[in-house]
Amino acid sequence: MNRFRISKFKNTTPKIPKKDGWISDIRAGSFTSVGNHIKSSCRLVAFNTEQAGGGILGLASLEPGSHGEWTVSHIPCHGDQVTDFDFSPFDDSLLATCSADETVKLWHVQAPEEEQPSSAEVTLTPGEGRLETVLFNPASSGLLALGSSHRAQVWDSSRDAPLAALEQHPDQLQGLTWKQDGSLLATTCKDKKLRVFDPRAQLTPVQSAVGHQNHKDSRILWIKDSDHILTTAFNQVREREGRLWDSRKLSSSLASVSLGNASGTLIPLFDPDSGLLVVSGKGDSVIDCFELNDSEPYFSQVSHCLTEAPSRGVAMVPKLALDVSSCEVLRVLQLTDSFIVPVSYQVPRKAGQDFHADLYPDTLGQTAAMSAEEWWQGENRQVQRVSLHPDKRPKPGATATKKEPAKREPSSGRSKEQEAPAGCSSSSSPMTTPSSSAAPSRSPSSTSGLSSGFLPSPSQSTKAIQSMLGPSSKFRHIQGHVLHRDTHFTNLRGLNLTTPGESDGFCANSERVAVPLAISGGQIGVFELSQPGKLPDTALPTIQNSVNVADLCWDPFDTHRLAVAGEDAKIRVWQVPKGGLVEMLTEPDCVLRGHTEKIYSLRFHPLAAGLLASSSYDLSLRLWDLEAGEEVKQLRGHQDQIFGMAWSPDGQLLATVCKDGKVRVYDPRKSAEPIREGPGPEGHRGARVVWVCGGQYLLVSGFDSRSERQLYLYSSQSLSSGPVATTSTDVSPSTLIPFYDPDTSVLILTGKGDTRVYIYEIEPEAPYFMECSCFSSTEPHKGMSFLPKTECNVPDVEIARALRLTKTTIEPVAFRVPRVKKEFFQDDLFPDTEVWWEAAMTASAWLSGSNGQHRKLKLRPKDMAPVSEAPKEAPVRKYMPSSYYLEEKTDEQKKEELLSAMVAKLGNREDPLPQELFEGVDEDEWDD
Repeated sequence: MNRFRISKFKNTTPKIPKKDGWISDIRAGSFTSVGNHIKSSCRLVAFNTEQAGGGILGLASLEPGSHGEWTVSHIPCHGDQVTDFDFSPFDDSLLATCSADETVKLWHVQAPEEEQPSSAEVTLTPGEGRLETVLFNPASSGLLALGSSHRAQVWDSSRDAPLAALEQHPDQLQGLTWKQDGSLLATTCKDKKLRVFDPRAQLTPVQSAVGHQNHKDSRILWIKDSDHILTTAFNQVREREGRLWDSRKLSSSLASVSLGNASGTLIPLFDPDSGLLVVSGKGDSVIDCFELNDSEPYFSQVSHCLTEAPSRGVAMVPKLALDVSSCEVLRVLQLTDSFIVPVSYQVPRKAGQDFHADLYPDTLGQTAAMSAEEWWQGENRQVQRVSLHPDKRPKPGATATKKEPAKREPSSGRSKEQEAPAGCSSSSSPMTTPSSSAAPSRSPSSTSGLSSGFLPSPSQSTKAIQSMLGPSSKFRHIQGHVLHRDTHFTNLRGLNLTTPGESDGFCANSERVAVPLAISGGQIGVFELSQPGKLPDTALPTIQNSVNVADLCWDPFDTHRLAVAGEDAKIRVWQVPKGGLVEMLTEPDCVLRGHTEKIYSLRFHPLAAGLLASSSYDLSLRLWDLEAGEEVKQLRGHQDQIFGMAWSPDGQLLATVCKDGKVRVYDPRKSAEPIREGPGPEGHRGARVVWVCGGQYLLVSGFDSRSERQLYLYSSQSLSSGPVATTSTDVSPSTLIPFYDPDTSVLILTGKGDTRVYIYEIEPEAPYFMECSCFSSTEPHKGMSFLPKTECNVPDVEIARALRLTKTTIEPVAFRVPRVKKEFFQDDLFPDTEVWWEAAMTASAWLSGSNGQHRKLKLRPKDMAPVSEAPKEAPVRKYMPSSYYLEEKTDEQKKEELLSAMVAKLGNREDPLPQELFEGVDEDEWDD
């Protein structure tokens, strides 16, 4: 027994790169499930997100792009939380997901910058309730182990029923693992027992024993190719520990190691080539690394790495993706709330040209040893190993996968006992073994595109799944990016955080932004967008409104005119001088009087210059002609506080949503009473309204009776019928403030104090709401104000730009749609836009009954061709046909290839010889 062995990994150092080497722009989910929340293949990283209740996975490349940045995309996978997922060991792009919606789906995902599949290739329905674990078999293609709350099952993904449904566990199943050769399956359970199954031989455990002394959150891993098993859990005094077991004799553990007394569930990761074990707990800010030995001492600590943020989960990068030139023997990806942090373990040796064979034994390749059908028939084969030597190693993802088409079972009516392999016990349950009636195979499909041994059936074709899931939005991968710090306003002080809920909190136009300040006299800061940077500590010139600001709004047709509603029931109209404020502004251009109580909302007319609408606690809506400085219309009919109002796109109608539970539409030029009304949101905490789909619908954001934030879509012609569609977002006290882009029909919403921005595409027919990726920030914002379309960077596929107000900063946020051919103008995303910042008529013309419309502007840059006219590329075959590899070459072909290679090696005979290039020396340089 050598207790003093010196490990070659003794001085292995974990290295964490700077933040620009982290994957950002993520919002990790905080859901409770057995899964690790993050998994990696040789090319891609998948992780849980908070979007759509956890039903959407995030996807990023393992390595950054050409500019050193990562692209993060999202895949709507399930209708409920994604509890676990796993990449196939034989196909870097094949991802299996399981969910609380009781289904398992297999996806052929693409690179994050490419369009992701809208539907799964295969969907399995085990019928065991919520699923907690999914795990690919390490030796067989298309073979999966699934774990529900009390049972483990083995599935061939080309069949419609499980190969084996193992004996039900008496309590919650907590951990699941395959042996490295894929022959056995081990589980841990809340009943504190450790079980080993041979699914092909019997449905009951072949070994079982009491594991840890505490029933809380155990996990399990099979170690190396041997018969050892590692479990992590809690002991009797609630300290975390790891235990090593011999699977042939589970009566007692071989060794144990203490892993601290934190409360988070431990996630163990093991590299069979090096024998290195990585352990980190959910919520921990530390990652421990051990070397596992074949004899005592079994556990040798290698490193104790402190991380900047707590872990949501950890994953190990496959060996084929490591950088052997820098002696990297291990790479772990830590999932935090906002980042994915790579942690590289490198052995301190002379890096460079030498390949350290002692650190890199041959590792498992990416070619399956057998098909699921062969495995089920009793085959035991080993996955072929490949060298990691730079000259010999295969490129990640380049190894062709052995494709085994599913065999169609004959409908001979054979019994389960006849179909089962020798020694496999039968059961009365139809979930036990495959049969011609219970487990029909899927028929092969030449268009599947899958290379890992499974083939979808016609019943699960893309068309069928598409019709089941509904259409997907072309904006579903939209991404929000906070622009460079050079464009920010920083050191913002004295921000007024008490503006009414009916107010957006601040407002901006293409030239400047106005922000209410918490300074006596209702002061308003006005900042020129052309002059970003750090604001001085000294006092700035402001607008002296004399009373506290309730709402404020820029005139869309005059970037210098600002309307401000005060708590004294007056509206003050200010004229900001050209170039911005240089001194205190104390005299308004005009003051509008008429309301009898506090005003809380202002809206300029979308077409008529100088026409303003206001709402007040006196329950009235009033229209004002700013040129005349007087009230011109007063609208009635509200029984309680008016939460929000909005002009129709053509400027003819005005919609309101009220605390009395009604949505109303007015035609101000014809009647002071509403022309239509219908039931509004049930909750009374607040609401907003906006016209969408060219005025065909009204979108209302509000609350339901349980204070959950909801979106309601009404037909503007039949309000009395109630909403045609609704969707829930989350529970939060602030009202969602909507912004609608009529060019793309994209709806962007966020609330004061939120960290998340919701994005939907609105359709005029079912499903109406198509959820897209959300934008999240680490710091809550106080509001968002969107800029004209001309402020967008069209070549960068930016469809909207907003200013985000935080407690101390104003930051521009660009919303971009990832596209591959960015050298072309994306004409499907940028139709001609209305020039809504130019008036179409005067207020007096509108009041007299005239209607108008905005002219339109083309957004295509002169030097860009539209993508619709881009040359069509011939389809590229990703994998060569088998005939390419199997075709036997003739002797004549072999001779010609050999001759070509020799000629190429000899090169050009006319090139001078090396010695002919040598130069002599002068005579006086010779020694005498």
